[in-house]
Amino acid sequence: MKEYVVNSIEKASLTITGKGDDILWNQAIELTDFCSPWDSTEVSKIIFKALWDSEKLFFNFTVHDSSIHIVKTDDSFASINDSDRVELFFRQDESLNPYYCLEMDTEARLMDFIAYPEKNLDFSWNWPKDDIHIKSSVNQDSFTVEGWISIQSLKGFKLIKDNKIETGIFRAKYSPNQDGIFEPTWITWANPNTETPNFHIASSFGILILNNYPI
Repeated sequence: MKEYVVNSIEKASLTITGKGDDILWNQAIELTDFCSPWDSTEVSKIIFKALWDSEKLFFNFTVHDSSIHIVKTDDSFASINDSDRVELFFRQDESLNPYYCLEMDTEARLMDFIAYPEKNLDFSWNWPKDDIHIKSSVNQDSFTVEGWISIQSLKGFKLIKDNKIETGIFRAKYSPNQDGIFEPTWITWANPNTETPNFHIASSFGILILNNYPI
């Protein structure tokens, strides 16, 4: 499985602005190893960063994209689902029973749900609102989505084992086809080696390693 080391920082020292501009992000390792195994077109650059302290896991996506697609009909999950977004999935183990999905668009709207094997998705479930915080910003040629998830909630869902969190890191990019209909390109950190796009499978996950855990 792919691994990414999450460096530790002092408690309450990182500020989330939605721009990813806190100087502490310089202490994070840049993860840029993303691909779309089902599409021959090279994907635009994605930079993922993560840091953690004793209370929070911080995450930061910077996505190079000058043509962002977003559906603003309402703030429903359907609108988010049809928009460009980034995604974090967390699982307890490879059984995927259960796993937790956080999908965030360029306006920091969140589609959160719990899931079970065979892509059994329960949209009535939500991550505790006080245990997640998301902000975003859009520039001419990129967008940023950053935020934090409480360590308490990750522990509560039994997602931290020793110093490891089994995690899927994804992006959905919508582009018009020849008929002008927007269709998604599915982009992933770990190649699940499936014939068709599928993030809801054990092989699509890697491991976040919390450096200096615990502190």
